[in-house]
Amino acid sequence: MTVQADLEKAVAAAQSALGTYGAFSASTQDETAKQMFKDMATDMERHVGQLRGRLNYVTQNNTMNKPLS
Repeated sequence: MTVQADLEKAVAAAQSALGTYGAFSASTQDETAKQMFKDMATDMERHVGQLRGRLNYVTQNNTMNKPLS
């Protein structure tokens, strides 16, 4: 498996976790737990952004994606 494929899987997993945390926050009545899940979602948004940034970098700089000269 390539680094690019690994990063794509990591982005998908992080997005899934982000959605799960949002659902947990919305479905709980416990204000402490609600805030905890909101905080976790905020952290995961940052993680998704960082992973996407790295994926974009790898995709743009992958020599296999560039035409032969």
